[in-house]
Amino acid sequence: MSALATLRAQVRRRLLITYRVDPDVAASLVPAPLRPQLVNGSAVAGVCMIGLSAVRPGWLRPRFGFRTENVAHRVAVEWDDEGGTRTGVYIVERHSSSLLPVLGGGRLFPGVQRRGRFDLDETKDRFRVRMTAPGIRVAVDVGVGGPWHSELFSSVEDASEFHRQGSVGWSPCAGGGGVEALELTSKEWAAETGVVHSVESSFFDSLPQGSAELDSALVMRDLPFFWDTPRIDLTRGHAVV
Repeated sequence: MSALATLRAQVRRRLLITYRVDPDVAASLVPAPLRPQLVNGSAVAGVCMIGLSAVRPGWLRPRFGFRTENVAHRVAVEWDDEGGTRTGVYIVERHSSSLLPVLGGGRLFPGVQRRGRFDLDETKDRFRVRMTAPGIRVAVDVGVGGPWHSELFSSVEDASEFHRQGSVGWSPCAGGGGVEALELTSKEWAAETGVVHSVESSFFDSLPQGSAELDSALVMRDLPFFWDTPRIDLTRGHAVV
């Protein structure tokens, strides 16, 4: 059980790098009863690289928050609910530049996190972000703007809405033995087309050859985000009232 029910932060930059993944390979990455969410016959997975400022409990003023860089390797998932099928993401692993999320993740709030080293080279419309940690590395070079290209989503608006709908993020519990949820919302949700100049992810590169292919990228900037701890019982497939 997490001690903090809500978190707030200002998103300085969020890069959503999306891959098309073989459904069977994606299924091997997520625990039951979660299952990969398919779009046009492919599972959807990716890397979220997010820079946050003013991270704090929901009741605390922004000036008392802290800054952090985070990266998450994720798979879009769905599960059955009494009202039908719900969607979200399963976060295979998280890394953070800050010691506070590493110490508090899975204890004070959902989501076990490991420490990573981040190197940033950013301008207004170009983002070069690299993260290295024991056993994993990821590096992206993404620009803003340009034509939209994707085999999963017909437009940047469709891609943005897909990610907005997948607001519940599931993470392994500390010590194993289940998953716990954190739900992300923003009243000012907005995404732009990202142009991928280069991307390297040891996580996706280690999957069977040809099972993961880069699809598209979104860029989100200067938005307030809010995280809440939903009470969802996966063993019964519905929200706890």
